[in-house]
Amino acid sequence: MIGASLLAGSLLVSGATMAVAQTKPTLGSNGYGAVKLGMTLKQAKATGAVVKKMPGDGCSGWDLKKFPTPKDSVGVYISARVGLAAIFAAKGMKTPEGIGIGSTAKQLKAAYPHIKKDFHGFYVITVPGNKKAYYSFGVTHGKVTEYGIALHKQDCFN
Repeated sequence: MIGASLLAGSLLVSGATMAVAQTKPTLGSNGYGAVKLGMTLKQAKATGAVVKKMPGDGCSGWDLKKFPTPKDSVGVYISARVGLAAIFAAKGMKTPEGIGIGSTAKQLKAAYPHIKKDFHGFYVITVPGNKKAYYSFGVTHGKVTEYGIALHKQDCFN
């Protein structure tokens, strides 16, 4: 009985730990939860985590169900050619390195020392742990105001 008690206790602890982890959404090296970069439209729909927002021949716009975006924007692009091409962060999401909307430029540069500014004015870096993708951060007045993860070969926006 003591062994079962200890086992039940450890399951409870790890269950609580999982619940805490789920309350802090991570836009990680491969995507967000079950929604992964590169998955096909069919695979993305099968997760039940995305809702269609904008039709398109080459690329369609979607939202993460838990994070709807305003009327004229989307949270996810799915390309007919490369699959799930990009996911844009919602408020409260963070990278595994702890960067999210509201982080300072100093925190961004500390988390990603090799980050560079592109010709559009966004800070970009290949995603740690996924050389096929990059993070792009918009910074205004020293704070991250937007960011996302996308495949290097995405064909939905420039």
